[in-house]
Amino acid sequence: MKELNPTVAAIAPSATLAISSKAAELKSQGVKVCAFAAGEPDFDTPECIKRACAEALAANKTRYVAAAGLPQLREAICEKLATENKISYEPGQVIVANGGKHALSQVFLTMLKPGDEVIIPAPYWLSYPEMVRVAGGKPVFVTTHVEDHFLMTPEELEAAITPRTVAVVICTPSNPTGMMYSPAQLRALGEVAVKHDLWVVSDEIYEKMVYGEVEQASMASFGPAFYDHTITVNGFSKTYAMTGWRLGYAAAPKPFAKALSSLQSHMASAPNTFAQWGALTALKEAAPDVAKMVAAFAERRTLIYDLLAAIPGFKCPKPQGAFYVFPNIEAYGMGSLEFAQRLLETKHVAVVPGVAFGDDRCIRLSYACSTENIREGLARLAEFCKELRG
Repeated sequence: MKELNPTVAAIAPSATLAISSKAAELKSQGVKVCAFAAGEPDFDTPECIKRACAEALAANKTRYVAAAGLPQLREAICEKLATENKISYEPGQVIVANGGKHALSQVFLTMLKPGDEVIIPAPYWLSYPEMVRVAGGKPVFVTTHVEDHFLMTPEELEAAITPRTVAVVICTPSNPTGMMYSPAQLRALGEVAVKHDLWVVSDEIYEKMVYGEVEQASMASFGPAFYDHTITVNGFSKTYAMTGWRLGYAAAPKPFAKALSSLQSHMASAPNTFAQWGALTALKEAAPDVAKMVAAFAERRTLIYDLLAAIPGFKCPKPQGAFYVFPNIEAYGMGSLEFAQRLLETKHVAVVPGVAFGDDRCIRLSYACSTENIREGLARLAEFCKELRG
């Protein structure tokens, strides 16, 4: 058999999916599992969005559209970015992709030459490094700490820059930590990027899931220099409970957007046409549904944080956005993978080991689940930790 592409062959499987698969296996055996692994809202897609998609199907809106996406949807995204994020883009600068992952993968493929370095604060969303490697780049990690709320400082960013650095990835609110950069902190990171002529890949997929402590801001909104160095990436999956619809987008300066659109025209063309009509309605009509979901997440955030804070040995800043908590478990004297495996096997609680996110000192719990699941799961986790302490 011929050898595979070594870069692809070396891709690490998703630890999130591995834990979810083991949990599913237990469930199939009749075991009640308290799952905190999956990173998707547990709400149904709002009715107005589903209705718009069904109407598009009934009207036979099932043919190809422009490779960069449905023109009406790109116009609506521009309106959204101008109104909510204070960023001015034209439709030609927006590429609608097959999910946020697809958008990000194409951004790195467009951006990187072999050996180019991309700075990624750790902990990080587990797909960033693999995307960079597949695109021929090299991920460079900046380790952050629970005591600093897992936020990279401008000094740490600058120290990681080398002559081969071309970009830095900023995800705020963060998956996996739930922490956010304030506008001032974000601007300070952007100033370093501009100074060194770096791209900023600004992942804003969780922008609506914020809970009041920190104001959400977009890097490209801070001024012309920031705009010229920023690729804004977002999508519909988290905000509108549309994970399976596979719709994301990237907005970029014109030369970058033109290249990105050309790449997509050969890799995938436009995403599902009738799903895009649903996304258009999401932007125009689904705000009340989003508000209800975010209110529910806010209540769950408080509940899960309070229950975690009561477990001796756990260190965990209160998340400010997204729907994750990322407690430090160093006090229990084992790595995150062993901790997660033993927790699942003995107490049937599924969490994601932090090693998947570049931090073996922590575990990730998603609170995109019911309050009943949170209460029972955290009771089991507390019992597990009590037994470990003896």
